[in-house]
Amino acid sequence: MGSATFVEILLAIFLPPIGVFLRYGCGIEFWIDLLLTLLGYIPGIIYAIYVIVG
Repeated sequence: MGSATFVEILLAIFLPPIGVFLRYGCGIEFWIDLLLTLLGYIPGIIYAIYVIVG
């Protein structure tokens, strides 16, 4: 398990792309999460938590 903080997890739940952006910047993880969030909010949350924790 990674070193995700409580704030990062909350951001991943409420604003998934912002949470990933704060951890990885404007990399491929951010763009994948933004696309998933636009297609459906729940897949964006799941991916954001997966990327931040993993």
